[in-house]
Amino acid sequence: MQRIYIFKRFERFWHWSQALLIALMVLSGFEIHGTYALLGFEDAVTVHTTSAWVLIGLWVFAIFWHLTTGEWRQYIPTTEKLLAMVRYYMTGIFTNAPHPFRVTGLSKHNPLQRLAYLVFKLVIAPALWITGLLYLYYNAWEAWGLGGLDLETVALVHTAAAFLMVVFFVGHVYMAFSGQSPFAHLKAMITGWEEVEDENEA
Repeated sequence: MQRIYIFKRFERFWHWSQALLIALMVLSGFEIHGTYALLGFEDAVTVHTTSAWVLIGLWVFAIFWHLTTGEWRQYIPTTEKLLAMVRYYMTGIFTNAPHPFRVTGLSKHNPLQRLAYLVFKLVIAPALWITGLLYLYYNAWEAWGLGGLDLETVALVHTAAAFLMVVFFVGHVYMAFSGQSPFAHLKAMITGWEEVEDENEA
């Protein structure tokens, strides 16, 4: 085994901050919808709105960082080894089959991860932000020429996107424990260092 430095300090900060903010938004959002009572409606709205603005700010900075460092290339989708990854997660992971993807500093995400992140960035996140901001600024719709929009539809799309976010989040947590050891990926996202097999061991 060899250790390679995969996740830079900002990536780790961004990852954990984003995870915390998303968790706060999910918990407060479902309370706003009346699923349970924990903080109280007003406090839940405050937590939800504040977390959303902080996350927007974090994303703006993260987009700038990805563009200036070239790390955006890590998310370009590919079909290379895609079917092998599907087979691995369907059966191979349960039979100790060798992992078909080799992590490197230039290729941190396997093909399925890249597709998942693409759906997150192009579908889930935009749906949440657009409907969330529309919901927040409902009173300005007329001034913006959006009077024809239906608030109930906006709320339904926002809630549907929130459920997709929960699915993504749960899947992400599950995959975090599917490394060489149960905590290998988690450790890498804390320290930045990933343990991978040597070429002659693979």
